[in-house]
Amino acid sequence: MTDKKRTELDWQDMRIFLALGRYGSLSATARALRVNHATVARRVQSLEESVGQKLVERRPEGYVLTSAGKTALRVAAEMESAAQTMKHAGASDGDSSLRGLVRINAPPGLSQGFILARLTQLTESYPGIDIDLATNLRSVSLGRHKADIAVRVGRLVDADLIARSLGRMAFGFYGAAAQCERVERGEPPVFVSFNEESADMPGTSWLTQQFPHSRVSLRAENHILQAIAARDGAGLALPPHYLGRGLPGLSLCALGPLPPPRDMWLLIRRQDRNVPTLRVVMQHLIDSFKKDEALFDA
Repeated sequence: MTDKKRTELDWQDMRIFLALGRYGSLSATARALRVNHATVARRVQSLEESVGQKLVERRPEGYVLTSAGKTALRVAAEMESAAQTMKHAGASDGDSSLRGLVRINAPPGLSQGFILARLTQLTESYPGIDIDLATNLRSVSLGRHKADIAVRVGRLVDADLIARSLGRMAFGFYGAAAQCERVERGEPPVFVSFNEESADMPGTSWLTQQFPHSRVSLRAENHILQAIAARDGAGLALPPHYLGRGLPGLSLCALGPLPPPRDMWLLIRRQDRNVPTLRVVMQHLIDSFKKDEALFDA
């Protein structure tokens, strides 16, 4: 029988292309799907032949989606979302039939200092739901489907996403008791802040503007490391209250002014709002922040 050129879409081609769009390289995609590089390349080529368009371009930094590839990625994600919805149709909260991987992106301090413990509670209640928590200081793209749910702090710039408020994050100066006593006696403060790579973070620029002549004795890449350094006597850190209050050995210092609180948001793609597993995880996070909102308030 003579082979005919395939024109119908193959879901396995779409699934592997979707993963390539998320991970950006053959090696990362192959590891995630537990297949070899050749399979990924062959499936993507097969999909390109089916749609009759070039979907990806290979560059030194990895695979980059063409304009047609961006459209195809969105369609593939919608197909995946629809498949999950059909699979779990009729499942209710607490139903053990809810299964799947949910990928969450959140800032490292918020992930380690608050979210992780709440997600552990969720995995105990829903043994079929697995969580992949990425703790990037800079947010990953929901548009490229690198995450299913994002928790973000500050001004929103994402288009076509559903945003749910998680409350406000307030900050304070924290340090070892001896450091606080020195500052409260009128001695000049010494600070712990973000490192040079994160010099554009809002807390860094605010601290520089308000205390332009003060020494920064130690720089670290996230609020948790800064709070630990402050606890150990390196100076005063400016972490969110939920970290300052939660780390033994830190004292709240009577030093001002303070930066304004920042809004916290939970984001999800509009087309994913009815996926049962995502709904369960999203509501669990919203309820967790609401329950512990006093941790974040000034």
